[in-house]
Amino acid sequence: MDIVIDFDGTCVTHEYPRVGKEIGATPVLLQLVALEHRLILFTMRSDDRLNQALKWFKERDIPLFGVQTHPEQSRWTNSPKAYGDLYIDDAAVGCPLIYPIDAPPYVDWEKVKEILIETGVI
Repeated sequence: MDIVIDFDGTCVTHEYPRVGKEIGATPVLLQLVALEHRLILFTMRSDDRLNQALKWFKERDIPLFGVQTHPEQSRWTNSPKAYGDLYIDDAAVGCPLIYPIDAPPYVDWEKVKEILIETGVI
């Protein structure tokens, strides 16, 4: 399965332009990759800010199948939207979030993992 993931507020807390704090994404993303799912990073970050996000994945040994696009979609579309079977994004309707008192909400990875288990993704 090809899984498109956002970065800020999804893999880390919202602290743009800095890379935010850990929120529990790493073990779930590693489990997805171990099950041969392919991860595609689709983020508003660009240039050096995008490189910071890529470094975050590299430091955690989380391989990315694509960055900002699905590497195989150019064969059948020239749409700028990255194709995926599943999207994990703090801005997605229904994505479980944690709402801190003094900061923007971010993805609740424990609940995301429960959903992935319930739906047979992991």
